[in-house]
Parts: sequence; C-alpha cells; structure tokens
Amino acid sequence: MEERRGTDLLERDAVGDTLRVDTRGRRAGSRERRRAVTLLVLTLVLPGSAQVAAGNKRLGRLALRVWAGVLCLALVAVLVGLVSRTTLLSVLTSGVVLVLLQGLLLCLAVLWVVLLVDAWRLGRPDRLPAGDRRRLLVLLLVLLLVPGLVGWLGTTVGTARAAMTSVFGTGEAAGAVDGRYNVLLLGGDSGAGRTGLRPDSIQLASVDAQSGRAVLFGFSRETENIRFRPGSVMAGLMPEGWTCGDECLLNALYTWGHDHADRFPAGTPDPGLLATREAVESLTGLDIQYYVMVDLKGFSSLVDAVGGLDIAVQRRTPMGGGSREIFEWIEPGRQHLDGFHALWYARSRTQSTNYERMARQRCVVTALVKQLDPQTVLLNFGDLAAASKGVFSTDIPQDALAGLADVAVKTKQEKITSVNFVPPLIKPWDYDPAVVRSTVAKAIAASEKAPAPRAAAASPAAKSGAATTSTAPKAAPTPKASTPAVMERPGTDPDANTEDLAGVCSAG
Repeated sequence: MEERRGTDLLERDAVGDTLRVDTRGRRAGSRERRRAVTLLVLTLVLPGSAQVAAGNKRLGRLALRVWAGVLCLALVAVLVGLVSRTTLLSVLTSGVVLVLLQGLLLCLAVLWVVLLVDAWRLGRPDRLPAGDRRRLLVLLLVLLLVPGLVGWLGTTVGTARAAMTSVFGTGEAAGAVDGRYNVLLLGGDSGAGRTGLRPDSIQLASVDAQSGRAVLFGFSRETENIRFRPGSVMAGLMPEGWTCGDECLLNALYTWGHDHADRFPAGTPDPGLLATREAVESLTGLDIQYYVMVDLKGFSSLVDAVGGLDIAVQRRTPMGGGSREIFEWIEPGRQHLDGFHALWYARSRTQSTNYERMARQRCVVTALVKQLDPQTVLLNFGDLAAASKGVFSTDIPQDALAGLADVAVKTKQEKITSVNFVPPLIKPWDYDPAVVRSTVAKAIAASEKAPAPRAAAASPAAKSGAATTSTAPKAAPTPKASTPAVMERPGTDPDANTEDLAGVCSAG
C-alpha cells in the first residue's frame, strides 16, 4: 500500500509539473503574440516607435522625426487653408511643390513598408505557433495597404503634375475685369464625317470674383449678323462684319479663321478661336480673359472616368438617326448615363431642334461640374487626368489655377443664372445687338444684387419673364412659359428659363 501511495504521489507531482510548464508556456506564447501584434500596431500609428522600443533605435528615432515633420507640414497646410484658401491652392498648384510632394509621399511609403516589415521581424514570428505566425503575416499584409495608399497618392500627384503641364499653359494670370472673370466655354465636335473641330456649343461664363455668383450666357451656333468691336482684329479683317446671311454663322467663324490664318497677325496661336472670342465679346460687351474647349469626341472617356452622370432626361432622345437607323432610346426620367450614352444624349440631332440640343449639352456639362466633388476627383484622378488629355484645351495658365479654383468653390455653392439667346428671347437670325448687350448687363446686375443663399427673393429678370434665371434658391415661382418639360412652340429652347439650371438638368 505504501509503495502504491508513493507511486501515486510521484505521478501526481509529474502531472502537476507538466501542467505548470504547459501553463507557463501558454502564458509565454500569449505574451509573445501580444508583443508581436503591439509592435505592428505601434508602427502603423507612430512609425518608428517599434524600433525605438525593441529594435534599431537610430532608425526608429529618424522615422519619428520624419513623422513629426510630416504632421507639422499637414498642420501648417490646414492653418494656411483656414486663413487663405487661395494661398493654399497657389502652393498646391505649383509645379515645384508638386514634384516635392510626390517625392515625399513615395519616400514615406517606402520607409513605412520597411518599418512595418522590420516590426514584424522584431515580433519574432519564429517563436510563435504556426497558426499565430499565419495570422501575424495576414495582419502585416493588411497593414501594408496603408503605405500602399500613400504611394498611390504619390503617383496621383505625379499624374496631376503631368496633366497640369499638358493642359494648362504658362504665362501671367489675367486679373478680373470689373470684378468678374469671363470664360468662353466651347463644346467642339470633331466626330466622323467632319474636317477639323467646330464649336457647336458656345457659352460664356461670367463669374463674380468675390461671391462666385455666375451667369451662363448661351448662344446659338446659328447666330448671324455679327459686327465686331472697333479696333479688334476681326473688325480690321471684316469692316462690314460677319453678315453674309445663313452662310455666316457664329460657329463657322472658327473654321473661317483657320482657313484664313495668313490674314491674322503673326504669332496668333489659334485664329479660329480669336475670331470666335471677338465675336462673343462683341455680342455681350464683355472682355473675355480665358477660354476652355471640350472636344465632345473624347467626352465619353471623361464621363466614364467619374463613373457616369446622373441626369434628369426631359424628353425621349434617340440614339442614331440621320444616315443610320435609330438603335436605342434614352428614356425620360432620372437616368444614370455612362460615357457612351451621355455623348449620344449631348449630340443627338434626330427629332429635335438645335435649341433642344444646346439645352441637352448644357445639362450634360452642368451635371459633370456638379458631380466633380473633391471625393470623386481624388478617387478617380488618375483616370480623369488620362481622359483629359486631348479632350480639354485652354489658355488658362497654371498661375491662374489657384485663384480660379477658389472662385469655383464659391460658385458650386451658388445657383447658376442661365441666359440663352435663342427664341423666344431673340431670333438668332434677326435681332437687335443692343438688346443682347442690355440683357447681359441686366443679368449680371441682378446676379450681383442677388440676396444671400438663405434669403428668398426673385431677380428682376425672372419677374419680367426674360430668359434669365434667379440665383436665389427660394426665388419666386418661375412663369409657366419657363417650365422645361414642354416646348411652347417649335424652334424655342425648352430650358431657356430655369430657376436652377443644375436642379433641372442634374438628378443629383
């Protein structure tokens, strides 16, 4: 009995020792696991801290200094943006700053990858069970997505710099005239069966440099009887004006300018554009600082780059027609259009007037501008920059981008006033130029005097029933004749009178 009792005691002691060893092992394994995970998380939150705690302290201190410097730069940028948004935009649109920013982001991404991998090594995964090693490796791969995002931002900055260089020119920025920026917006069409590019959509955006309130003046491409300002280049070339009937239309000036380039002053970069610009200046009485031309042929790629457009389609629009059969219809209602369908919606001619086509083009452009918010631009910038090449052309210099971007931010917060010089406001083939210029002046005056966005008042133009719109979101009801859903008579612009151009065109 004594021998058996002694054997039992020995067995119990052996089991107890085994349990104690196993418990200590589990505790040690748990500590090792927590230590490995902590080092990785520390490196994500505060790069370099893991190395200071358990590795190469020199590398860790260097990384911490770099991280502190980056945080200081970000804080300074935020403070500058709060004090002067224009100053921040000027810095961020500088070519030199973009090069430095791209290099900084790429170096940060590489350094962060090195630190994370080193933190994983410092966690001694070889001492962990196989299951913990696999889980720790998965955690490392997930955390590596963060420096990967930083590297992607670096390449995006490089793409932005390349796009700016290819789209925007050099030179001094033009200042506002009478407190306004006037930008000529041309929608060109170099589609199949056409020689060269012709501006089918002709609009002038006049924006208050302080408030950002904008008036968008639209002109029919069929506008005739244009006489140029005295002293202008075109007045010297055409003393009697562009007045040869229906063969002398507004959009034909672009082609005429290129066909007679030798008659323009030496060094004129784009004679067709100069002719069109001076024609619109004469029609409106405004000085134009810049132009932007969009080639509708490449417009579809730009729409696809932002994920399509949400548009309130007013009328059933055919795809096809003319020399080919109608193969599809864009139905009325709120539609999400990809680039292919958006381009057809903007260009379709069958069963519609030129004025309806102008309205659709205006809606497409308005929807694109409205949906280009900072998040969309950031997430799709690479595709946007690639799509912009060959689609946009402009004489806006890089030095002007900051000021114009600041004004554009204000404009997006305002309702856009729209004035379209088409029937019933005027007959493009028979009109009084003084009426056009006075309407422009009244629309700008009404826009400048418009109440703040929270106020509720109608502009004088809206009350008079002219083809102008109110910038106030709570304007008085628009006259029945301005309702965009029904054309009152053939040949008129169904969207000539709209209280809110973005609200009518866009389904956002």
